[in-house]
Amino acid sequence: MNSVPITEDFESVALPHLGYLLRIARRAIGNVAEAEDVVQETFLQAWKSFHRFQPGTNCRAWLFKILFHVLSHHQRRWFRMRQPTPHDEEMMKRRVAEQPAPEQLRDEDVLAAFAKLPKHYRGVVLLAYVQGFSYKEVAEIAGIPIGTVMSRLSRGKQLLRIDLAGLAARYRRRRTRTL
Repeated sequence: MNSVPITEDFESVALPHLGYLLRIARRAIGNVAEAEDVVQETFLQAWKSFHRFQPGTNCRAWLFKILFHVLSHHQRRWFRMRQPTPHDEEMMKRRVAEQPAPEQLRDEDVLAAFAKLPKHYRGVVLLAYVQGFSYKEVAEIAGIPIGTVMSRLSRGKQLLRIDLAGLAARYRRRRTRTL
């Protein structure tokens, strides 16, 4: 069996997704060097099992499934349901009617709020809202039931909304003072 066509196929099908995987790994882990190691391990595993990849299927979803497997191996608690912390419970109690995020918020503010999310919420939010995977695809990639995906998305959005609403209120107060 000639390995050149397999190499070329792998490069043409899988490598275009490298940037996506790096961004997700960086956001999920919070450490650039560790994220690069995880993505390297992901591509190594993908290369080793590329003979099982079915041409014409969603390579990006296949790679994300491998990525999340590697992440769960490196971070055992990645997808475990944890007990809510007092901080989470307090944020949920203070939840007000949902309001859209105001335009004054900067990208850095949103990214900072996102970084505060517990990792098990962050992963599904990344896959569903940043990468655009369906709930079913997120469930398959993350290896969790679809109901858990929906629950984590809902709670993750609530936590983001609460955090960003407080920040937006501070921006409004500052703006009012300067006017």
